[in-house]
Order: sequence, then structure tokens, then C-alpha cells
Amino acid sequence: MAEQDNTVKTFIELVKKSRRGKFKIYIGMSAGVGKTYRMLQEAHALLRNGIDIQIGYVETHNRAETQALVDGIPFIPRRKVFYKGKELEEMDLHAILNRHPEVVIVDELAHSNIEGSKNTKRWQDVLDILEAGISVISAVNIQHLESMNQEIESITGIAITERIPDKILELTDEIVNIDLTADELIDRLKDGKIYTKDKINIALKNFFQPDKILQLRELALKEVAHHVERKIDIEVPKQIKLRPEKFLACISSNADTAKVVIRKTARLASYYRSPWIVLYVQSSGESGDKIKLDKQRHLINNFKLATELGGEVVKIKSDQITQSIIQLADEREITTICIGKPHLNLFQVILRTAIFNQLLKHIAAKETDLVIFS
Repeated sequence: MAEQDNTVKTFIELVKKSRRGKFKIYIGMSAGVGKTYRMLQEAHALLRNGIDIQIGYVETHNRAETQALVDGIPFIPRRKVFYKGKELEEMDLHAILNRHPEVVIVDELAHSNIEGSKNTKRWQDVLDILEAGISVISAVNIQHLESMNQEIESITGIAITERIPDKILELTDEIVNIDLTADELIDRLKDGKIYTKDKINIALKNFFQPDKILQLRELALKEVAHHVERKIDIEVPKQIKLRPEKFLACISSNADTAKVVIRKTARLASYYRSPWIVLYVQSSGESGDKIKLDKQRHLINNFKLATELGGEVVKIKSDQITQSIIQLADEREITTICIGKPHLNLFQVILRTAIFNQLLKHIAAKETDLVIFS
């Protein structure tokens, strides 16, 4: 009976998931890159395709280009709230849920709601909208991510009070990074496309400095890249997934050959920006009490060289050298195995060495490359 209950619960979760709205976020390194502009462009495209889309909340910051795009998109009126003697406007969550469009635009995801609202934060409103089966297109700046709070503050010198938990990005179906170079963003600022003229010089002296923008841009690009990697891991079947490049350098106690293999593998890995491993299989004939002191010293120096060049050193004790290479390559999902030129004529090795043949057959089946350095 308990097993049946679990099966029912699983099915209910699947049904709920299918009913949940889709969630898309436009993310950027700072204000002014064009997130809201792109959201509104998409809204017009959806309207032309017959999608029932409404603006739940959009903040144009009086930017002429953005304001012009608001025209023609249906919107749900904001609710008016009196707070501390002032009339303020908030997104009307209740009205959105009642109207129930197919898609709703919700800007300023990190916004804190006025005291007395159903939810403290706008991102919580978005979760309610998604649970109701309404799809959401939203926008946020990278500095509003909770986990990056300290890092962003150290870059910009500005404390970020409005933040969203990182789990919100994990709930998204799609993240789009709105990317500009530092020069493009600063040109937009100088042209008055981000702030009014009286604020431009202050912004240039503080937040909008090339070194700060470059660092924020890097963080935004990395965050979106991580999201894509997570999505691939979850959604793409392993058998059709493109493996990221990963190199395995196989070395022996031969000092000169090992140095060549380590240095050349390091260069290859650097070119592909990929992790790499140095493997030394210690046979019983090269155990601590049998290996010559000079060879042992050279090995230690080569391990140190590999570490300095950014490689991970793996040492395995085994007389089954080829099997050890194959096993580690499989475990670590290696794409390229790098070895030094064998002392024997390579043609003879391939023809006469069953063990080497075994390695070639295995890596061919796994679509792993073999590089033999001179």
C-alpha cells in the first residue's frame, strides 16, 4: 500500500510540474544593458503570434526607447497603496492571478514589496504566478544574486540590499544574458540612454568604470554558463551529451619523456581551457624500495611541475598499466589520452603488443583520442 502511495505522489508531482508556468529570466551585468527593452521586444513578438500576454509590472526608468515599446502591450493595472502618507504603486498579484494570461511580464525581480503585501519579495510573487500555471518573463541584474553579494560589494563598493536567492535561477526554464562590452555600456550612459544628464558624471566616477564593468560582465557570463551546464546535465541523455574536453597525461619514470608529455598536455589543456590529469602507474618493479634514487627524484620533480602547471596528479600502484589507464580514463570521462613516443618502433608496438592493441581498441570504442608526443 505504501508503495502505491509513493507512486501516486510521484504522478501528482509530474502533473503539477506540467501545469506549472514556464519561467524565463533576462540577466545582465548592470542597469542599462537593455534587459527590459529585450523583454518588451519579446512581448511584441509573442503578441504577433497570438499569445495572450500582459504586462504585470515594467519599470522603464523614463528611458525613451524602452517607454516606446510599452505602447501596444496589454497591461494589468498596478494596485495603489498608501504607505507612510504617500500613495505608491505595486504589482497587483491578485489581479494577475484572476486575469490568468498565458504569459506575464514581471520586471525588477529583486524588488521588495511594500509592507502589508501578501509576499515580502517580488520573486515570491513570481513563484505564486508560476504555480498558477502562468508563464513569466522577468529580469534581474547579476549583483542581486544572494551568493554574489559580498563579491559584488567588493568590486563596486556599493552594498546591495535587494537580493534574490540563487535557487530562483535554478527554477528557470531559460536564462538569457544581455551582454555589452564596457565601452558600449559607457557610450549608452554618455548618450543619456541610462540615466538623466545630471546623474551621468556621478555614475562615470563611481559604478560605471571599465574595470568594474569587466568584472561584473565576467560574473554574469559565468553564471549563465553554469546554468546551461546544469540544464545539459539534467536534460540531455548521457549517451548523446557532448563531453567537455578533459586530458590525461600518462607518464613513466623516464624523466625527459615525462617532462615533454606534461608540458605539451598542459599547453593543450590551456588552449581548450580544460582540466587535465597526470597519471603515473607504479609497477612492482618501481616500488619505493626498488626504484633508483635519481628516478625517484625526477618523478617527484615532474609531479611538482605538473601541479605548478595546473594539473592533477594521480598515482596508482599496479602491474596492469594499460588497464589502469583505461579504468581512470573511463572514471574521469577523459576525451584525450596523451603519451610519450614509445621506445620501440611504433609500427612494431601496434603489431606485436597485444596490451597496446587493447588500449587502442578500448579508446576507439569510447571515442577517446590518443595523442603521441615526439
